[in-house]
Amino acid sequence: MINLKSLSPILALKRYCEEESFKGWDPYDGLNSKIAEAILPLKHSAFLRLCVIQGFKRCPVNLRRIALVPKEYNAKGIGLFLQGYCNIYDAVGQNPELSSVLGSREDILERIEYLSELLIGMRSDKIFPGEYHGACWGYNFDWQARRLFLFPKYTPTVVATSFCATSLMSAYEITGERKYLETALSSSEFVLKDLHRYHPDSERKDKFLFSYSKLSGNDTVFNASLLGSRLLAQCYKYTGIPMYKDAAQASAQACVDAQGADGSWVYGLLPIQNWIDSFHTGYNLDGLVAYEELTGDMTFHGAIEKGFDFYVKNFFESDGRPKYYNDRIYPIDIHCPGQLFVTLSRLHKFGQYHDLAKKVLDWTIKNMQDRKGYFYYQIKPGVSSKISYMRWSNAFMFCALSYYLLEEIRWQKGF
Repeated sequence: MINLKSLSPILALKRYCEEESFKGWDPYDGLNSKIAEAILPLKHSAFLRLCVIQGFKRCPVNLRRIALVPKEYNAKGIGLFLQGYCNIYDAVGQNPELSSVLGSREDILERIEYLSELLIGMRSDKIFPGEYHGACWGYNFDWQARRLFLFPKYTPTVVATSFCATSLMSAYEITGERKYLETALSSSEFVLKDLHRYHPDSERKDKFLFSYSKLSGNDTVFNASLLGSRLLAQCYKYTGIPMYKDAAQASAQACVDAQGADGSWVYGLLPIQNWIDSFHTGYNLDGLVAYEELTGDMTFHGAIEKGFDFYVKNFFESDGRPKYYNDRIYPIDIHCPGQLFVTLSRLHKFGQYHDLAKKVLDWTIKNMQDRKGYFYYQIKPGVSSKISYMRWSNAFMFCALSYYLLEEIRWQKGF
C-alpha cells in the first residue's frame, strides 16, 4: 500500500498551486512588467528586450513585484496541471484509499472540467481570428529570441499546443466530453497547415522538422518537432486518418536520422544548438514512443532503446542528483529530475529503474522543494534561483509527480 506520508511532496505542491489559483510568474515574463512597458526604447530594440528578459530570468532575486509583473495563467502550465489531475484521477481509481488525502474522484473530476474549460478559453486562434488553422496555444508574454526575433504575447507554438491538446485528450478519456476531443483534434490543422517544414536533406521531401511556430521559419529543434509528431500520432489514434501518421513519421524519421551513434541528440542542427541536455532528450523519447504506440509502427524502436540507454546513463549521479548536460551538472533545472518520472512512465521502465527514480525523487524533494510546497527553478554552485515559477517549475513538477504516483501504485501491485 502507498505510504500516505510519501504523498506529502505532491500534496504540498497541490495545495500551493490551488491556493494560487494556478496563476504565477515565469522565467521569461520580464516584458510583462508595467514599468518595462512604459520604456519607449524597448518597443524598438530587440537587444534591450532580450536584456530585460534575461535579466529577470538570471537574477536570483525576484524583481517582479517591484517591477509590477502580474501573476497570470500560462496555457502550457494549465495543460500540465490538467494532465496531472487526469493522472491523479486514475491513481485514486486504482487505489481508493488515496481519496482521503488527494480528494474524491468527483472533486478531481470537477477540477478536470474546470481546467479543460479554462484551457479552451485560452486558445490563441481565438485571440488572433483568421490567422491560424485549428486550436493552438502560446505563452502569456512577449518573448524575444536570441536571433533577434520577437514572438508577441500568445503567439502559438508547437510546444504549448502539443501539451495543451494532448491533455484535453486525456480529459476526454475521463469525462467523455466531445468538445475536449474535437478541440484537441482541430490542433492538427495548426501543425499541418501553419508550421513550416525544414528538410535536412534537400533531396528528400519525405523527411522534415516542424518549425516552432508559424512566425519562426524553418527551425531545427528536434524536441519541438517531435512534440508535433506526438500530437499528430494522438490524432491518428482517434481518427485513423493516414496523413496524420505520415507527417508524424516524416518528422520522427528526420529526428532519428540526426541521433548520434551513442544514442544522444544535440538540441538542434545549428552550430549554436549543439549541446546535449537531459530533459530535451526525454522529450525526444516521449515523442518517439508516442508515435510507436499510437500508430503501431515499430520502425524507431531501436532508436528509442538506444536513446534511453544514453539518457539514463548520462544524466543522473549515483546519489540521485540530476545533471543538466551530459558532460556537466549545473545548472540543475527542475525539469531535469521531473522529466525522468515522465520518461520512465512513458517508456514503461519505472519498475526496472525504481531505485533510480526513488533516489532522484528524494534528492529533488530535499534540495529543490520549498517548505511552502513549490519547487525551485534552478540549483547552481553559487547563488541559486529559488523563485517560484508556475509554468516552468510547479506545473511541470505537479504533472511529473502525478506520473510518479501512478507508476508507484502499479509497481506495488506488480504490474
